[in-house]
Order: sequence, then structure tokens, then C-alpha cells
Amino acid sequence: MNFDFKEIATIGMVLFAVIDIVGSIPIIVDLRNKHGHIESEKASLVAAIIMIVFLFIGEEFLKLIGIDVHSFAVAGSFVLFFIALEMILGIRIYRDAEASSASIVPLAFPLIAGAGTMTTLLSLRSQYYVENIVVAIILNIIVVYGVLKSSSKIEKMLGKTGLGVVRKTFGVVLLAIAVKLFASNVKGLFV
Repeated sequence: MNFDFKEIATIGMVLFAVIDIVGSIPIIVDLRNKHGHIESEKASLVAAIIMIVFLFIGEEFLKLIGIDVHSFAVAGSFVLFFIALEMILGIRIYRDAEASSASIVPLAFPLIAGAGTMTTLLSLRSQYYVENIVVAIILNIIVVYGVLKSSSKIEKMLGKTGLGVVRKTFGVVLLAIAVKLFASNVKGLFV
């Protein structure tokens, strides 16, 4: 086993920034208001399974369907870009059929384990040991679960204005991540 606490901390911070569960609090609150109840355990578990499975078979799966990592990352950057626009401008671009629960879609996927997270996992896998990445995923999922469970308390603490500020601030951060993801992968499309 190649466990390295420094590696786990580094990977954990990268994943925490990409998952951005704190910045997603306004979205979580909005989903809870629309659907009533969010199953925190189910959303966290499904997101963890998606991330771990993608860590091991993601690149092979993409090759199987004829998609390279760069194309996947560019597509992910567009998804993040539009989510960021929704957060910053207070508009709604994505309209889905009403579901009875938001625990799996859009919470576990694509909000927690989305294209940005999966692309990050593929790039982390080329630089770090897999066991350290798995530990970092589990630690992040514990944080995600904590935020999901306490989203109503956080909402009360921040208030409507505070949530608006957090939403717009993290929208700009998410927009920057989308632009960086796009810029670092668009060159790979033409190689």
C-alpha cells in the first residue's frame, strides 16, 4: 500500500474545490424547496460509487465509446459554465421533468460527481496512487454528507441575502473553473 497523508491532503483539497459543496448550498436549498426532502445518505453514497467506479474504468469506458479525455473535459466545462451562469445571473437554463426526489439527479450526478469531478479524477490518477485518491474521495463524501444533512441549518444561518451572496460568489469561482478546464483541454482536441 502506498498511503501518503500529504498526497491524500493534496488530492482532497483539489476534489473539495472541484466538487464545491459549500458553493452548492444555494442549489441544495433550492432543490430541497422544490422536492421537499433530500436523501443525504443516498446522494452521498451514489456520488461516491460514481466517482470510485469512474476512477477505475473511466478512461477505458470513454475509449470504448470513442471519446477522448479532452473531449469529455471540454463537454464538462460547458456544463459547469452553464451552471455558473445560472448561479451568477439568477436564471434557469436547465429545465427538467419534475422528479419526486432530487437525491440522484441532479444532486449526486452531475452536481457532486459531475463532468468536472470525473475529469479531475482522471488527471489525478495519472499523478497519484489510486489508494490515496480513494481515501480523498471518501473524506470528501463525508464532508458532502455533512453539508447535505445540515443544509437547512446553514440556510437559516446565512439567510436569503447571505445565500444570494454565496451563490453569486461561488458562481464566479465555478465559472473560472469552467474556463480553466476548457482552456487546458481544448488544445488536446486538435492534436
